[in-house]
Amino acid sequence: MSRPTHFELTLPIDATDHAMGEPHAPVSVVEYGDFECPNCKQAAPAVKLLLERFPGRVRFVYRHFPAAQVHAHAMAAAEVAEIAGAQGKFWPMHDLLFDNQLHLKAANLHSYAERLQLDIARYTAELDDHIYLQRIREHMQGGRDSGVRGTPSFFVNRIIQDVSFGMHLLHEAVESALRR
Repeated sequence: MSRPTHFELTLPIDATDHAMGEPHAPVSVVEYGDFECPNCKQAAPAVKLLLERFPGRVRFVYRHFPAAQVHAHAMAAAEVAEIAGAQGKFWPMHDLLFDNQLHLKAANLHSYAERLQLDIARYTAELDDHIYLQRIREHMQGGRDSGVRGTPSFFVNRIIQDVSFGMHLLHEAVESALRR
């Protein structure tokens, strides 16, 4: 059997995904990321520019792909992002985690939860019980099944995009998808 020349997103976007932009936008961009990954931090402003450049025409979805074997705090950061998401504050936590990427120890994460005025008793209980660990693992498995090998990995309308030579390639892929 021949090896595919491209990889496709195997886990469809659904209502449980963290998304920005119009739900019925003609182009969907899915990122598999890691809050402790320096390249993911560099990609975050480019994604915001993409949404500003194509208002109403692009929907962006963030999924977790923490490289826990390399980034000691990535899994906890992903869990904290999910806890914030359950309280309606995924994107503010997403931004805080990237803005403070070098400070992701437990005490730091707790202070970010306080800064966002999360319900701290709920935060502590959900973190202690690892309520969202299975969801994160499902994201990771979906990423692996789709050909993700590192972060950040992006899919434009379900097709993986190589951004190793620059985020401009993501913008070009979105422009191309919009012309179709």
